[in-house]
Amino acid sequence: MASWCAASTSFQIPAVVRAPNINRVSSSLFSGGASFKWKQRSLPFTCLSTISSDTRIKEAVQTEKAPAALGPYSQAIKSNNLLFVSGVLGLVPETGKFISDNVEDQTEQLLKNMGEILKGGGASYSSVVKTTIMLADLKDFKKVNEIYAKYFPSPAPARSTYQVAALPLDAKIEIECIAAL
Repeated sequence: MASWCAASTSFQIPAVVRAPNINRVSSSLFSGGASFKWKQRSLPFTCLSTISSDTRIKEAVQTEKAPAALGPYSQAIKSNNLLFVSGVLGLVPETGKFISDNVEDQTEQLLKNMGEILKGGGASYSSVVKTTIMLADLKDFKKVNEIYAKYFPSPAPARSTYQVAALPLDAKIEIECIAAL
């Protein structure tokens, strides 16, 4: 059964199953006037937009051991046995300033910060299944890989890496991740 949702309305569309001798329906809507049986199930469907704000479905994670969020977002969100960690920067939690201006130091610090957020959410580096790395300069790729490899055990998480036009506070690197709980 396919389901569609729009705004706050949910629609159930019955699955179409070919049945040559049962409940034949011919229609110009189907190419060649094929015969179909409409099979309906009475399974409830809830539109995803109606559950996204349900506090039982998502829980914010916040730790003082990592820099506070720079805007109206959470350090991480727990939902459906997953932990979604927001983009992390190489800021020192106590000062809110970058550890230094080089990508190696920022990478090391942000991975320490990420570790604290993962721990606060009940996860660890080994439970990370996907990361996204955003670099100010893709030429730093090799340097970042050497540091990154020290934190994520085999099998390494799936990963995407991008060079971006700019990062918050002129950071050299930002990493976000998803971990299984």
